[in-house]
Amino acid sequence: MTLIKYNPSLPSTENKSFSSLLDRFFNESFNGIGKEMQHFAPQVDIAESKKAFEISVAAPGMKKSDFNIDMSDGAITISGERKFEEKKDEKNYHSVETQYGSFSRTFHLPDNIKEDKIEASYQDGILNIVIPKDEQKELKRTIQIK
Repeated sequence: MTLIKYNPSLPSTENKSFSSLLDRFFNESFNGIGKEMQHFAPQVDIAESKKAFEISVAAPGMKKSDFNIDMSDGAITISGERKFEEKKDEKNYHSVETQYGSFSRTFHLPDNIKEDKIEASYQDGILNIVIPKDEQKELKRTIQIK
């Protein structure tokens, strides 16, 4: 008897051979993007210096036209999509570990920024966003105890 790991997304294993289960797994997972591969969450680094906040989004394989950056209500939203391009004549994939799909990340910003001076660049698979601080607006203050 062969043990098969329980997977609730697969139909009942009754009257199914192990070979047919493997075929279904490989056909759904690698011959096109399955449901598990439709969400992409790029890694983000956030740094702060005296003059600015910096957001770096790791998204190799994308073009700068694949990104959207929006500011609204004190938050910056970075969204985009990395599409899987399968050329059926050239390759048969046996494993796809790269994430594909659409993503959206929102970060709430402090009040001491210059929204009109935000800059973004994309180079070597990294989207860099520089959010300058407004030195006129000081967020830190000391509260006197009464």
